[in-house]
Amino acid sequence: MRSAWRASGRRRHRGQAAPLPRCAGRPAAGVSSDPPPSLLPPSRRGSTEARERDAEGRLTDEPHPPGEYPVVVVGSGPGGLQISYSLRVLGVKHAVISADESAGGMFRKWPFFQRLLSWTKPYAPFEQGTREYERYDWNSLLPEEQDCRALMCKMMDGTSYYPSRPEMQRNLEAFAARTGVAVRYRCRWTGTRRDGDRWVLETSDGEYRCQVPIFAVGVAEPWRPQIPGIEDVPHYAETRPAETYAGRRVFIVGKENSGFELATGFLQWARQIVLASPSPAKLSINTRSLVGVRARYVQPYEDHVLAGGVIVLDASIERVERTGETFRVHTRKADSAAELVFEVEDVIAATGFTSPILDLPKLGVATVGRNKLPAQTPYWESASVPGVYFGGTIHQASPGLRKHGMPSNSGGVNGHRYNGRILAREVARKHFGIDPERPVVSRAEIVSYLLGEVTNAPELWHQKSYLARVLRRDPERGIVDDGILPLQSFLDSGPADAVAATLEENPAGDIYPVLYTRRGGVSAEYDLPPHPLHDFRTRVHQKGVVEALAGLLL
Repeated sequence: MRSAWRASGRRRHRGQAAPLPRCAGRPAAGVSSDPPPSLLPPSRRGSTEARERDAEGRLTDEPHPPGEYPVVVVGSGPGGLQISYSLRVLGVKHAVISADESAGGMFRKWPFFQRLLSWTKPYAPFEQGTREYERYDWNSLLPEEQDCRALMCKMMDGTSYYPSRPEMQRNLEAFAARTGVAVRYRCRWTGTRRDGDRWVLETSDGEYRCQVPIFAVGVAEPWRPQIPGIEDVPHYAETRPAETYAGRRVFIVGKENSGFELATGFLQWARQIVLASPSPAKLSINTRSLVGVRARYVQPYEDHVLAGGVIVLDASIERVERTGETFRVHTRKADSAAELVFEVEDVIAATGFTSPILDLPKLGVATVGRNKLPAQTPYWESASVPGVYFGGTIHQASPGLRKHGMPSNSGGVNGHRYNGRILAREVARKHFGIDPERPVVSRAEIVSYLLGEVTNAPELWHQKSYLARVLRRDPERGIVDDGILPLQSFLDSGPADAVAATLEENPAGDIYPVLYTRRGGVSAEYDLPPHPLHDFRTRVHQKGVVEALAGLLL
């Protein structure tokens, strides 16, 4: 079978990436800003012939027609876009397909009240577009071209440092257009099968064959727990406009961010709001992390504390009954087993989401947790089916070491954008033998380099105890910078003589550097002290690095 990416070399289609395009705030060379002219004669709209010709024309004109590719990426949200860009930089031929009409993934629809929880600060200690600025910009993707960096800030109207949903969508669309990431839109993945050493992805446009599939399909498929009657209850994804809840009693099943987001939006409308789930609500300001309800959504909790018409209840939901125009929600309190029954006009299941991984579990892909996300290795490969990878927010199912109980920040763009870059490098190395030479660090620079990283590296700040800067001893080249890698992979099977520098945070909220060393296969851990201004380039920290690396890299 002739590979589509080879066959398509006869004519470059709109948006198809060949050489790395220049980014100058406009569509890249070879990327038209207008739809390509049809190669077929016009036909009457609505006729069978017209539909057939439209379909044939799309198969001809769109990038990545069905066929064989080394890699196929499924999804055009931030995870899929970052992985595709990074694969192209490494020279890995691939196709990107998406069921959506345009780039953006879940941000084409949510959050419901149109304001993100992830900030982009236009004024920060570092200049926009620098690597250090990424610590203050949680929403831009990571291109190499300077004029394509920090795009989120350019899309915002200045009314808030939390972007609106449309602004985030424009940010992702601009990234795809300006960097020349080519996506075959309106191409829905419908099934998967194995054919020898190849994977076959069945889609609405035809079959794609590949050596490596990467599924960046998001975690946006509504999930409901097994509660009698909950199937008749709208999910968060089906919430009506806020004003339609005016003067009504609303019962929200779930006390995580989506539930409190809805409650916040309903405060000025609903007559009464009840949020219930068996476990107490966690607040991020108490966990000192992104675990729990974010501060922007805490107002309903304060109203509950002040008895202001909001009830936050620790109780199981036993069943939901429809009684004419109202619902009866039967609950059982967690602390006393007492039954409470609520009669309300509306019930909403803010019970979370799962990933639409279709038939992958039937092919052996193991899942974890109540939401059944794919179990993954530290490099985001299926833990049970080698060669199948996952991208984007699905990475939250690869939590890392969970030191002090803290998971990774891979559920958000600020975290998984770095994972995507590492994943692309691992796929290129492991499956296609593409392994760019690593830079060498002089012995005299090691201490200052590592302390500079733990002070300013955005990867380490966004992914504490999860990603690390790794230096290793090479017998021929000296001290080699292996880049940013998953900390767990370093500890599980890292090089014999090396150091991994990361940041950690303890339950008291102290943030401090940690050096993990390997000497002849033996691991050791060195905690450095915190600093009130998070600047670890001090004499005390220099001394700690020297002591940890003496006889190893120094």
